[in-house]
Amino acid sequence: MSTTLVARSSGLALILLAAVLVEAPAAQERPAPVVEFAAGALLFPDDGGPVPEGFGGGAARFYLTPRVSVGPELSFVQGDDHDHFILTGNVTYDFNGPRNGRPARITPFVVGGGGIFRTHEEFASGPFSHTEGAFTAGGGVRALAGDRVTFGAEARIGWELHVRVNGFVGVRLGR
Repeated sequence: MSTTLVARSSGLALILLAAVLVEAPAAQERPAPVVEFAAGALLFPDDGGPVPEGFGGGAARFYLTPRVSVGPELSFVQGDDHDHFILTGNVTYDFNGPRNGRPARITPFVVGGGGIFRTHEEFASGPFSHTEGAFTAGGGVRALAGDRVTFGAEARIGWELHVRVNGFVGVRLGR
């Protein structure tokens, strides 16, 4: 396959993806920002099977369009003799947008992000910390539990290689 064909195919794929993700009327009202609090487990691969470690964290989402939001996410993971701090900037796409100014009752979504993964470990010879790049990608579903509260579940894969499974509660700020 020629380089030109690959470049043209990639360009066409990006244009088609953008056309699907772009919201038609600019006059549609964007939802208010949301803060979410999550808890669950990260499963790290190991020779003896997955190693689960509990985590907790929070995120903020600011809507750019009725279905696309961006925002930071902080997660803290506690393991035996070590801990992790994960900071990512995420982009979320909601498959169901608001209708008549009200959020959908059930909203499947996909999310992806990038940032840093910092690990602090305790060894007999002393402490050691390191930081590397991180990414996360996955999806889930959230349900409306009142005018401003949502709850949901999601699964993601990320780097440093792990699978993340968690539940979360969200609160819409403002209108």
